[in-house]
Amino acid sequence: MQPADRSAPRTQRRRGAPVERSRTGVPAPLWMPAAMALALLVLPVLGLLTRIELSRLPELVTAPAALDALELSLRTSLAATVLSLLLGAPLAVVLARSRLRGLRVLRAAVLLPLVLPPVVGGLALLYLLGRTGPLGRLLEDAFGVTVPYTSAAVVLAQTFVAMPFLVVGLEGALRTSGARYERVAATLGAGPWLTFRRVTVPLLVPALGSSLVLTFARALGEFGATITFAGSLRGTTRTLPLAIYTTAQSDVDAAVAMSLLLVVIALLVIALVGPKAVEGRGD
Repeated sequence: MQPADRSAPRTQRRRGAPVERSRTGVPAPLWMPAAMALALLVLPVLGLLTRIELSRLPELVTAPAALDALELSLRTSLAATVLSLLLGAPLAVVLARSRLRGLRVLRAAVLLPLVLPPVVGGLALLYLLGRTGPLGRLLEDAFGVTVPYTSAAVVLAQTFVAMPFLVVGLEGALRTSGARYERVAATLGAGPWLTFRRVTVPLLVPALGSSLVLTFARALGEFGATITFAGSLRGTTRTLPLAIYTTAQSDVDAAVAMSLLLVVIALLVIALVGPKAVEGRGD
């Protein structure tokens, strides 16, 4: 029988004894600015509750104009999220795994909508797909299709501003995981498409939840590009953010009620996907 290791701490030698806690933690000077940051993010939202009579809230959020805007926002945001996934996921793989020349320029172009004012994005879409734009004129002459001031324009505007969130999230996940699994699959005889389906796609799954949530949330709250490219037509292009802006000119209480509705929907989206998806964890 070997003697016990006397160098080990007593708390570890005795069964059931508590293990000493690590002294790591949040430095004390960080608590105050962290609390101020939290207050800056939370208090304005709570301030909406002080502006409206809660007894009128059900009446205001169920008004026909609010319900129409809500339905349109959910439909277009979901469509923009699906479109972002179909187009943005392949783009993320190209950015993370390809060896194209000028990849930094391509990545900068993808990130551009994140820093541009949304109104600029709306103008860019309008001058590209409008009746006087090169692509818009082609679509109208060849197919008789007019994109601006339609529900399709809302989806395109939302996709333009929201898809970079998905691309950045998925590309970051691929770069973090590395390419060693794809190389192993290639040495075992798997082709590029089989490797993508069996290896790359599973690597994307842990980051997919958080990326989709951010994309949907950004599309749901989009305002500037939508009003510039699609206008504000009730039932066609007037999403909930546009309805809030329009209603605020004449009925502040109704605008605040719709704002609270938008806040609740955002919180529900985050809650429904679960904390693991929001934090990008797959365990």
